[in-house]
Amino acid sequence: MKRTYQKPTIVKLQVGLLRDKKSSLSRLLRREIDGVPVRDLVERFGSPLFVFSERRLRQQFRYLKRLFEGYYPRVEFSWSYKTNYLDAICRIFHQEGASAEVVSDFEYEKARRLGMSGDRIVFNGPYKPKEILRKAVEEGARINADSLDEILDLEEIARETEKKIRIGLRVNMDTGIYPRWDRFGFNLESGEVLNVARRIAAGGRLEVVGLHCHQGTFILEPEAYGRAAEKLVRLARRLEEEFGWTIEYLDLGGGFPSRNRLKGLYLPPEVAVPPLSEYAERIGRALLASLPPGDYPLLILETGRALVDEAGFLITTVRVCKRLPDGRRAYVLDAGVNLLFTSFWYHFRVEIEKEVAGPPEPCVLYGPLCMNIDVVEENALLPPLSRGTRLILSPVGAYNVTQWMQFITYRPRVVLVTEEGRVEVIREAETLEDIVARERIPEHLR
Repeated sequence: MKRTYQKPTIVKLQVGLLRDKKSSLSRLLRREIDGVPVRDLVERFGSPLFVFSERRLRQQFRYLKRLFEGYYPRVEFSWSYKTNYLDAICRIFHQEGASAEVVSDFEYEKARRLGMSGDRIVFNGPYKPKEILRKAVEEGARINADSLDEILDLEEIARETEKKIRIGLRVNMDTGIYPRWDRFGFNLESGEVLNVARRIAAGGRLEVVGLHCHQGTFILEPEAYGRAAEKLVRLARRLEEEFGWTIEYLDLGGGFPSRNRLKGLYLPPEVAVPPLSEYAERIGRALLASLPPGDYPLLILETGRALVDEAGFLITTVRVCKRLPDGRRAYVLDAGVNLLFTSFWYHFRVEIEKEVAGPPEPCVLYGPLCMNIDVVEENALLPPLSRGTRLILSPVGAYNVTQWMQFITYRPRVVLVTEEGRVEVIREAETLEDIVARERIPEHLR
């Protein structure tokens, strides 16, 4: 009988007891987060529970600001709302000096609600409803146009207001990163961006003062940012020479990685992920080498993941222990892909709150959803766990609390450990009332 082909897999094996302090598995222990015991956090706020560290957020922002300013004299960090738009998280970054980078009417309104003036908002995205676009124009936001249809909308708004509108252009280009994000903005290599610029100049109602480029997400090639910077500078020079515009800012977007581990990479993030200093060095070197002395447009960086990811933790509890038909040990947690959407792409660090005796073995961590795809980790190396064991997953600060779903179960509390060591609730757990509040029952069904 012919056997079915199975793709080979590589599993890193480790040995030793968790109680053995010399064992590499002692790294699995995490009793506290910023000095607050995990046990106390669960007793006060329940499980599952998202925990953010204010100290880590502020330290990372200050580190990146000093780092990039060491290579280029004019740098503005614009906090990416889509990465994590909880009010408390946004306020921390705004207090540190970050502007707001938004990609929708919802995010724009959220930034204004948090006190950000229009001129402190970078407005990106492939679809900007005309009403919010008109408001952004009136309030002086930096609008990076993504399509010709959007340019036509802006020209119509300019006619209505009888004012020339200052805009940026989003540019997509070949920097060696594949697949390319060429569905956004105007292509450089095909000449599209220059054709659009000529159309804008002929219309006479818009003025291009900025260029924007976002290559993708979790970019592991620092040199790609250097190539993007060089190409934007060359484009800026041509636009200035041909149309008389002054390019005031170059926005290199985001996409910087965190110390998370992408699926498909065997090497740990400490080896596979380049240090952020390499990105700063490549960008700064490319800009200073390309720009004439004394001409330094503002460099905007829409950093998200690299700022917030490693400041976020999820505490979850083992609720069910079982063996699979193939002999593997499996555990059902009270947190699944509904809360950890990024588990489809990352292998999280899995830590245990207390020492557990016994040899480690590969196991599967499932969530509580009645869906076969609800897999938090396919191959965690853990000692035998009992019901009630608390696990701490990290880094989870980026995209999980914006992409999480209200599916099957409620979304949990989110807390912030302050720099002073207090624990503050920054989002309450959902209740049935929250979920059904906007539902309506037709009269004939009552």
